[in-house]
Amino acid sequence: MKIALFLPNWIGDAVMATPALRAVRLEYPTAEIVAVVRPYLADVLVGLDLIDRVLLHDPRGNDRELRGWQFVRRLRSERFDIALLLPNSLRSGWNAWLSGAKKRVGFARNGRGWMLTDTLVPRSKKTPHPALDEYLRLAEHLGCQQLSQQMELATQPEDEQRLEEFWSGHDSQLQQAGFICLNPGGAFGAAKHWPTASFGELAARIAGELNKTVLVLCGPAERDEAREIVRQAKHPHVLSMADVEPGIGLTKAAVKHCELLVTTDSGPRHFAPPFNVPVVTLFGSTHIEWSETHYSRALHLQHQVDCGPCQQRVCPLQHHRCMRELSAERVYGAVVNLLNETADTVSAA
Repeated sequence: MKIALFLPNWIGDAVMATPALRAVRLEYPTAEIVAVVRPYLADVLVGLDLIDRVLLHDPRGNDRELRGWQFVRRLRSERFDIALLLPNSLRSGWNAWLSGAKKRVGFARNGRGWMLTDTLVPRSKKTPHPALDEYLRLAEHLGCQQLSQQMELATQPEDEQRLEEFWSGHDSQLQQAGFICLNPGGAFGAAKHWPTASFGELAARIAGELNKTVLVLCGPAERDEAREIVRQAKHPHVLSMADVEPGIGLTKAAVKHCELLVTTDSGPRHFAPPFNVPVVTLFGSTHIEWSETHYSRALHLQHQVDCGPCQQRVCPLQHHRCMRELSAERVYGAVVNLLNETADTVSAA
């Protein structure tokens, strides 16, 4: 048997899909499982045994083999028995139909129901509900019985080596004292961003008052912001990864080894639960419930405003109060509380 898993197009969603992928792997242990993914997501699942290989799809890219009819011909040549669609997009439904897969399972959204052999009734968009649980609903429809909400990730030896090389360029005591990661990014849009000045204030307090090293993570688009956070913190124990080659693997390694992660509601936020790392997530325009992962070592912070959460990429009222009025003092308090809870748990053990 050969199964195609059409994965979501966002990093965080791909991580939230791993419980469903595990359920499929357990139910079909001898099947060949192929993940249909965008190129920038390929590294998310590296190191796990959830899939056997990937089939890259890049509909807007320059490589013709990864888009259009050439991609469809590759899909058809695979002769899939089952196609499981985690995204709700019309495009994924169209590609699954064109693939010729005998069984095509997905939610009946965006007019694509006729493209599927097995349709599930989607929950209302008016009521926020966790994407992770929706992915598990799809797996359950395939007959999967071992359903867990535990997300999974792994790092590769080369990821660990790159992290060690980064630390080797700094005073060894910085790493030994324990470090806390800050993740200021957010590909969704500006509405998810916490002010750079607030990150700088938070970093300075963590370094100065908790005597912890602060490591600011960043992707290619956040390098300048990471450097500015370091500049505003004005503390020698606040560092950034802005001057090293970014990558999902390196970010996973950093989160895996940190004591705690403070992050916006973006992809790397979901790197913490698989590695059992405490995480404080700062929510702005997005509703917490959409990306709830039921992780016990997480604290969610959201400043209540009468106009939110609006789910918009950019503040439509141009004041962005939901993030601007979320104080560094409040976030620092959450960091301290979560660190204390972790210390109490360790002591009790």
